[in-house]
Amino acid sequence: MTTVLVLNGPNLGRLGSREPDVYGSGNLKDLRVLLEGDAADGVTVDLRQTNDEAELISWLYEAVDSGCPVILNPAAFTHYSYALRDAAALVSKAGLPLVEVHITNPHARETFRHTSVISGVATGVIAGFGFDSYRLALTAVTRAG
Repeated sequence: MTTVLVLNGPNLGRLGSREPDVYGSGNLKDLRVLLEGDAADGVTVDLRQTNDEAELISWLYEAVDSGCPVILNPAAFTHYSYALRDAAALVSKAGLPLVEVHITNPHARETFRHTSVISGVATGVIAGFGFDSYRLALTAVTRAG
């Protein structure tokens, strides 16, 4: 049995109502159902969301300690959280897959969104495919394990 942590940062708890023209109309419950439906036999999806940087960092520590692969949408923390970057590096340095995902393509948006401090320590980055970014990441992390 493999558990995949799907971790979501600030404001993603508002999916479905926050700028649906940008992020789509699906919410986190919809994402959970989609990923659970895609998960291979023996794979459990543990989807979480927080607006708290410290909590997100603690979840990355948990991934290292329990040996769980991670799908991470750091949201706004993507662009400036070196603390989150260092915690994400612990995951990949432990030999666990960590895929950074984004619903939109940050490079096609405002200039400040073009830089990710997470990408350099992630196993891979998938962006711009809506909820399919998560689905592709789920396939990638379960194949890697």
